[in-house]
Amino acid sequence: MVCMTLETSGAEEKGKTAVCSDTVNMEWADVNRPGASIRTCRSTKLERHRGMQTGLPQSKTVSTRKIMSATVSSFCLPSSLLMSIILKVASDSPTSMTGRGGYGATALNMKRDPLHVKIKGEEFPLTLGRDVSGVVMECGLDVRYFKPGDEVWAAVPPWKQGTLSEFVVVSGNEVSHKPRSLTHTQAASLPYVALTAWSAINKVGGLNDRNCTGKRVLILGASGGVGTFAIQVMKAWDAHVTAVCSQDASELVRKLGADDVIDYKSGNVEEQLKSSKPFDFILDNVGGATETWALNFLKKWSGATYVTLVTPFLLNMDRLGIADGMLQTGVTVGSKTLKHFWQGVHYRWAFFMASGPCLDDIAELVEAGKIQPVIERTFPFSKVPEAFLKVERGHARGKTVINVV
Repeated sequence: MVCMTLETSGAEEKGKTAVCSDTVNMEWADVNRPGASIRTCRSTKLERHRGMQTGLPQSKTVSTRKIMSATVSSFCLPSSLLMSIILKVASDSPTSMTGRGGYGATALNMKRDPLHVKIKGEEFPLTLGRDVSGVVMECGLDVRYFKPGDEVWAAVPPWKQGTLSEFVVVSGNEVSHKPRSLTHTQAASLPYVALTAWSAINKVGGLNDRNCTGKRVLILGASGGVGTFAIQVMKAWDAHVTAVCSQDASELVRKLGADDVIDYKSGNVEEQLKSSKPFDFILDNVGGATETWALNFLKKWSGATYVTLVTPFLLNMDRLGIADGMLQTGVTVGSKTLKHFWQGVHYRWAFFMASGPCLDDIAELVEAGKIQPVIERTFPFSKVPEAFLKVERGHARGKTVINVV
């Protein structure tokens, strides 16, 4: 939700009103919609950071502009919630981190406005950030499971404006009650990576607490946000986990429960895996050349599955356009799926999926002590550009958290 300032005129010339640009557009289009309501809330101090909307560092010192006693107007649809953001995380997903450069613009703009597909660049100004932990300020008329004052966590879909703002509007089905055992800092580090891993493991891979006992699981890229969560959920379901990461992350992944650790810097991973037994499930957070050999280590004709989170879907649409990009993507995934099916294994793609009910399941694991957040570093809001540059350098050891207020 992008915040901007509007100059007033006449007797109010000295004042400024902070509003949400998404909100303004919806008010023009839907203000007469039955069941809709307009909410307002007060903020004693609102800081507007220049250059934060795209996450681009414009200078070594980030200038700030303080607006005292600002009014934030929000247009809440019946199924939406207005949240006051306590803390949130700078997500290390490719969509969020490279979105400021236009990655995925074609597909995401189509999702934002199917009737008027915007050209690349029209999505700016773009608010970054996917994860959020905060307090509910207002609820739409159709929201039944939350009320003002509830502490909640969520991950915002990439086609919506992000969470690096003081307030954000989210759909009721994207939100879950925050685990009581976690602080807001800890809670803000989990939703996006947890839901991404959950989508790959549970929704696409078909694994759960009832069928995972004793299964052999290989996780490529195990020390990042998705990898560290995947290790923990697999161990919570009694699987045997082999993690691939660098030597300096081996202690971390072992503490999270990995049974075997392979250092990709000490030699060819393919050669190191030849002494291992075949796997029932492979989660690939790396992509690239790993796909050419990783499927050879699955158990043939046993229902074993390879799931990758690194796909050319968004890149194809950016490069070829909507129609040709979707056609190319369909041909690619279809041909690979059939090729590997005849070789006795399943080949799948997985994507992040915003889901409050899935966060409810994840919260149960957190409350049971089976999942713990892995936070590498915390930044103040004034250093958002530095935080994003740090994440873009890669080699993450968990998540990077940004304190908004």
